[in-house]
Amino acid sequence: MATFLYRLGRFSFRKRHFVALFWVALLALAGAGAAGAPAAGNSSFSIPGTEAQKAFDLLDERFPGTSADGATARVVFKAPDGQKMTDPGNKAAVQETVEELSGGSEVVQVSDPYQGGGVSRDGSIAYASVTYEVSGMELEESSREALKAAAEDARASGLTVEIGGDALQAVPETGSAEIIGIGVAAVVLVITLGSLLAAGLPLLTAIVGVGIGVASITALASTLDLGSTTSILASMIGLAVGIDYALFVVSRYRAELAEGRTREEAAGRAVGTAGSAVVFAGLTVVIALVGLSVVNIPMLTKMGIAAAGTVAVAVLIALTLIPALLGYAGRRVRPAGEKSKLLGGGRAKDKAERPNMGTRWASFVVRRPLAVLLLGVVGLGAAAVPAGSLELGLPDDGSQPTSTTQRRAYDLLSEGFGPGFNGPLVVVVDAEGSDDPQAVFKQAGDEIKALDNVVNVAPAAPNKAGDTATIAVIPDAKPSSVATEDLVHDIRAAGADIKDGTGADVLVTGATAMNIDVSQKLNDALVPYLVLVVGLAFLLLIVVFRSILVPLKAALGFLLSVLAALGAVVAVYQWGWLSGLMGVEETGPIMSMMPIFMVGVVFGLAMDYEVFLVTRIREAHVHGEKPAQAVVTGFRYSARVVTAAAIIMIAVFSGFIGSSDSMVKMIGFGLATAVLFDAFVVRMAIVPAVLALLGEKAWWLPKWLDRALPNVDVEGESLAGLDRAADKDDEDKELVRV
Repeated sequence: MATFLYRLGRFSFRKRHFVALFWVALLALAGAGAAGAPAAGNSSFSIPGTEAQKAFDLLDERFPGTSADGATARVVFKAPDGQKMTDPGNKAAVQETVEELSGGSEVVQVSDPYQGGGVSRDGSIAYASVTYEVSGMELEESSREALKAAAEDARASGLTVEIGGDALQAVPETGSAEIIGIGVAAVVLVITLGSLLAAGLPLLTAIVGVGIGVASITALASTLDLGSTTSILASMIGLAVGIDYALFVVSRYRAELAEGRTREEAAGRAVGTAGSAVVFAGLTVVIALVGLSVVNIPMLTKMGIAAAGTVAVAVLIALTLIPALLGYAGRRVRPAGEKSKLLGGGRAKDKAERPNMGTRWASFVVRRPLAVLLLGVVGLGAAAVPAGSLELGLPDDGSQPTSTTQRRAYDLLSEGFGPGFNGPLVVVVDAEGSDDPQAVFKQAGDEIKALDNVVNVAPAAPNKAGDTATIAVIPDAKPSSVATEDLVHDIRAAGADIKDGTGADVLVTGATAMNIDVSQKLNDALVPYLVLVVGLAFLLLIVVFRSILVPLKAALGFLLSVLAALGAVVAVYQWGWLSGLMGVEETGPIMSMMPIFMVGVVFGLAMDYEVFLVTRIREAHVHGEKPAQAVVTGFRYSARVVTAAAIIMIAVFSGFIGSSDSMVKMIGFGLATAVLFDAFVVRMAIVPAVLALLGEKAWWLPKWLDRALPNVDVEGESLAGLDRAADKDDEDKELVRV
């Protein structure tokens, strides 16, 4: 592989006009596709195999035209102090709003609060439910504007009016913090590479890669039903790895220049060595992201594949566009150790060079490996303690910022009708095979009324055929509470008894039940996902490092860092520690998708640092150095770059904490924390400590396995033959001259 990538690097350097034109054309093509595509909305949410999804499908079949999966809105009215919603003036304003909303082109029906029990007991709050014929993703912007306009007209009469539901779900915004993250990355690159031009290359290529990836996602969003969150997460991961991969290639290029190689040769060798590490590091990230498909949640699968595609683009750009741009830069990218005049280059050195920080740190670790190992493991273990209290759920309007109309509507409904009113359960009774469906409907309603944590059970509403009915159930607790989850399980247990006696199916659905089912499905999938992803990456790392213990150590270190990161997420978003600093307005359960998505992404990124750092150590060992000295040598050449890459990735991920979307905000924080723990505690401390303790045993591999494995030559050992061939040519030329 090293030889192939070496030739690719030299080709890209020589044919830089062609390579640059190719990537620019690809970016333009993707941009044109995105410009002409419909805007991405909120991806439709289906969970195959869950009871809630089966009930939704049954509703579509037995209640045609009711748009069971259509967007909904609740327009909530509150009377001024001292007045009631039943006062003639307020009632007239509400009915006028209902009439105005009923004329919408996509509206199926609008409930009248005064006819459907939509007024609170004290008369201060009322609500009207609006049902649309299409999902929130497909809802026309004109329908959203009409909804807002109707609310504004009602406010003119003196009422407080807020809107809840998924009809107003907006495309998430990441805020200015993302720009700050890129700014921090730029500063780190300048310090690391000692040149403004050299620092600009990774940023430029990362932006090109993310531009191609996000534009492609936008172009395909409508066709493939990709939500707006998909492109944000793809840009988050693509930007971070794109900068890192380019940084490693540029750094190796400067190191090769410092050894006296020509610029074309240095480009080839940089791609042949650092590029090999980029390929395998990128492959681990892609495996982790594509592996999310095993969960069988379409939205999560699409997010993973889209992000994996962006990572693949970042790898290809690092291997081709970076050497091409290095060809354009020429002498303005200096050898390692030299700085541009703008940054202080060219000045006389006052004293002899000291060993760099990476050398000093690695020397300290190999002298006291056991103490460093214990300190790192105990520290991460302490950080992971909150993860034992992890509670999973999916966000609702109650997790929105208090500045949003959705959150204010949620709070008004809780005030007027109780916290459970925001998460009603829909019980679907399928009595198609029953002799007396009406008796079954009544039995189901009576048994549900007898359960704990139930505030209200509406009468059964059968379909035209009379064989299926829906029963609305209002829980006593808020949607994300444990009590509501217990109630869902209790209803399902009662439904199982009804089926045994009558043969009728009793299914629980609704947004709250769907969230509970999603959480359970994700929990059940976590272990198989870990086995699949860690297993595949473990096999891949055996091929890369030709060792059993090094990949095993890499996997165990990853588990430590991801548990510690989950502990930090629980402490901030569930317990409320530092919530003000992180902009967390409402604590609660951790998003169901967070653990499995973070496991996938963090595993891929953790293996990035493992590959980049340990390949340098193995390279030194392969070239004859003793294990302890190889650790020091590896850190001398790679610690600075790995540190810079980690800081850049932390800065990029931290930028997404300012997002308006709670999922993006939480994932940004979790990934930034995980990279912090993994790069600086696991890879920089625990890894060298373990390698120092293991010595030669770290590189042990059974002989039969060594013979069976392909030689991928990540260290670039085959490139050493090019040096010998070049030396031989020089000797032959000298003999000819003599």
